[in-house]
Order: sequence, then structure tokens, then C-alpha cells
Amino acid sequence: MSHRRPKIGLFFGSFNPIHIGHMILANFFVEHTDLERVRLVVTPQNPLKKRANLLADYHRLYMARLAAEPYPKIEVSTVEFDLPQPNYTVITLAHLTDMEPDKQFVLLMGEDNLDQLPRWRNYERILDNFDIYVYPRRVPHDSPLKEHPRIFYLETAPIIEISASQIRRDIRAGKNVRPLLPPEVYKYLQEMNFYKS
Repeated sequence: MSHRRPKIGLFFGSFNPIHIGHMILANFFVEHTDLERVRLVVTPQNPLKKRANLLADYHRLYMARLAAEPYPKIEVSTVEFDLPQPNYTVITLAHLTDMEPDKQFVLLMGEDNLDQLPRWRNYERILDNFDIYVYPRRVPHDSPLKEHPRIFYLETAPIIEISASQIRRDIRAGKNVRPLLPPEVYKYLQEMNFYKS
């Protein structure tokens, strides 16, 4: 009897900051698909690009861990912190597969990202070796890759239109963002005065 390798979903992001939309999607994937766990893969700052308002890796990682803590099937990964910069998903996937050959990795992405996939480095190699689970966006995107046998559209996934950049703008403008953030993340942002200026 062949042993089925457990499937792990990889949800990449800068999580700047992580918000309830990320958690709703991660939880949907782990509860409503064949994934055993979802990993939030925190992407480090690309040293070649100065990104205004991108919090230090450590703070984004810490907030992701605060957010994931109440969810036993959601974990946080620092895999990209240890790989050469800039990060290419194809390299990250190869590295994870080498490190954990007993697991099957699945990419999780929004349909807007699927449109961009042909611009990724060695994207054909990703499609040859990995399934991609795609969640819908409010504005439908018609990707030529939609019919690819390794791409699975999750029509029933919730459509989340919460953006981290809007949250940052709202914090700068002094608006209340409490409902948009996991409680521990909100508390940490308040204590640290992040995104205020």
C-alpha cells in the first residue's frame, strides 16, 4: 500500500501586516480542501529594493506567529529567510522538497497572481511539479492557465477584499482598524506604534 504524502499548502506573503483576510483564507484552505496544514511563508525584504513601510522581517514574522497561534493546522515558515535573495518561488519549492521529501507542497494564490505566473522565473517547472490552488477575487480574471491540469479553482473560497496597504493608510490617518486584524496583532501594532508615520 503506497503511503500518501501529506499535502502542505504554502501561502506566501509579506504580511505587512497580517490581517483577518489572510487568516480566513488560510483557514478555508486547511478546512475545506485535502491540505493537512497551511504554512504562512513570510517573504523577507528584498535587499535590492527599498520598500517604504515594509516592517522588519522580525516584526512581520512575529505578527504572523501571533495570528497563527490559535490555529493548530496553520504554521509559519521562515524558509525564505535562509535562501539567497531575491527570493524565487521555484528555488523555495525545490529547497522545501529536498528538505521534506515526505511531504507534497501546494501553492496557494489569488486568481490575480495566477495572471502574473507566466512572468515568474521558471514558472513551467513549478507547473510541472506542483499543484496550485487558486482562490477567487472580486474582479474575475481570465487566465490562459485556468485550464491547466495542475491548477484547481476553489469557487467556494470566500472573496476577501482586505488589503494590507489600505490598513497601513488607515492607521496613518488615525482610523480604527481593530476589526481587520487578529486581536493579538492589533495589540502589538498599538504597542509598537507601527505604520503611524
